[in-house]
Amino acid sequence: MNTEKTFRQAALKAGMDEKTARKYRDLGKLPSELKKPRRHRTRKDPFKEVWPEVKALLEVNPGLYATTLLTELQRRYPGRFQDGQLRTLQRKIKKWRALEGPPKEIFFPQVHAPGRLCQSDFTDMRGLGVRVAGERFDHLIYHFVLTYSNWETGRICFSESFEALSAGLQEALFELGGVPEAHQTDRLSAAVNADLDKDTFQARYAGLLRHYGLEGKAIQARSPEQNGDIEKRHDLFKKALDQQLMLRGSREFESRKAYETFLRQLFRQLNSGRTERLEEELPTLGALPAGRIDPVQKKRAKVRKSATIRVANNTYSVPSRLIGEKVQVHLRPETIEIWYAQRMIEKMPRLRGSERAHIEYRHVIDGLVRKPGAFENYRHRAALFPTSRFREAYDAIKARWPSSASKRYLKILQVAARVSESGVEKALKRLLGEKEAPTVEAVGELVAAGDGLPSCRIEIEEVVLSDYDALLEGAEGSGDE
Repeated sequence: MNTEKTFRQAALKAGMDEKTARKYRDLGKLPSELKKPRRHRTRKDPFKEVWPEVKALLEVNPGLYATTLLTELQRRYPGRFQDGQLRTLQRKIKKWRALEGPPKEIFFPQVHAPGRLCQSDFTDMRGLGVRVAGERFDHLIYHFVLTYSNWETGRICFSESFEALSAGLQEALFELGGVPEAHQTDRLSAAVNADLDKDTFQARYAGLLRHYGLEGKAIQARSPEQNGDIEKRHDLFKKALDQQLMLRGSREFESRKAYETFLRQLFRQLNSGRTERLEEELPTLGALPAGRIDPVQKKRAKVRKSATIRVANNTYSVPSRLIGEKVQVHLRPETIEIWYAQRMIEKMPRLRGSERAHIEYRHVIDGLVRKPGAFENYRHRAALFPTSRFREAYDAIKARWPSSASKRYLKILQVAARVSESGVEKALKRLLGEKEAPTVEAVGELVAAGDGLPSCRIEIEEVVLSDYDALLEGAEGSGDE
């Protein structure tokens, strides 16, 4: 009306009829101001008559789902309520919870001071589908964050053990270059249950904190929100990693080292936007100690008659000559070492999970050759096939000599243990390719002849005697005898 010459033109530009425009002008109100809120239902409430029953159930158990309550009503009143009425019931329950339900838990925002607190926890990475060298790479990340600057880092691990916690925390602190005042975790029940009793775990954890001058803090049981910073960083980190894997175009890595490099680059990228707050935080951090604590747990174990030991709920084989002896076991985050008489006898990968077995066929093969009848029903027989080629060889032998297959195969495996596993495998490949059932004699001949063994050529440069003369002259000139 203020910009157009006529009222009609103003009404047309406003997109309404001239009479309608005059009505709003005369009333002096906007169209939205003339609308009256609807205070009545447009449809009949199907749950009106039974609502007292529903309400009574909710007052006893406020956490009941609408789907559960609808199923209960359908049981009480057959044919009266349909599945399509679920949304209506959900709206009624939502309204009841907001107006009459129990009070909800309140989350109180915290003020974080520079250098005061760090949090850490383990997060499962299986859902991202990472593969290494063609195999699914199921792993965890020990995740560390400063609550003030949100600077974060992490380390690959395979269990929530004390050793993984110790190695991860120490690596994070040395990468950071300083020590905050306090370190906060959850109740660490998984780490306690994995390998250590509660008292031993607490003593070792207290020693770790004492070494770095850290105050230990733990959240209440079943209250992950109290570790809110690290829990949120778990989610954001995994989303960021997933996005980077999408941009990369593949979740396959040729080696673990390549995947670790990829993770390092991601952490640097995430931390690049936190430099200002980190610069505020770094001067407030405490000094690092002179060295790290070795993240190792030492245990004693007696070698059983099966040439195995039981450690951290898993079974490992050891050389049979140690049967009946007590050995010291060094449990590290990813390896296990067997020590006897101050010497390390064996080093092998630490098993993930529990109730698993690591059997090295070289430890038991001599005993099996003497007792071939034990092979067929040996609990860990799968470990006696180092590669699929050995399994193919056993099947071929069993088809040719069913009554003596175990004895024949074990003698071939003994050659692999004593001479060369790769040489025996290549000999088996040749014999199987010629449709021959392998024999220990045939395999032995091929291995002895060098067929299939890795060839190497050693070149020795010609010795120049004048070089030695120069050395001798130099020694005489120095006065050394």
